[in-house]
Amino acid sequence: MVKVTFTLDEATVERLRQAAARARKPQSQVVREAVKDYADRVGRLSEEERMRLLKVFDTVVPAIPLRPAARVDAELQAIRSARRKGGRRHARRAR
Repeated sequence: MVKVTFTLDEATVERLRQAAARARKPQSQVVREAVKDYADRVGRLSEEERMRLLKVFDTVVPAIPLRPAARVDAELQAIRSARRKGGRRHARRAR
């Protein structure tokens, strides 16, 4: 174990003491478990965030134009070619 010193406000210390007493565990163990739980949740989306992103997805996906794969491939090839040549310097061809 590594000994660490933290500064906590009175309300947090009181909650820590109460949680440790209820769980009948040392305060240091309560802190270790709390940090582990927090670390496991960091980076995960809340249910509210997940629902918001799914709503955006459901809005954006239908807006994707339906085109044959050959036309998409041709457009990507034209873009790649233009980038290699320094950009589109000529008039765009009609499709």
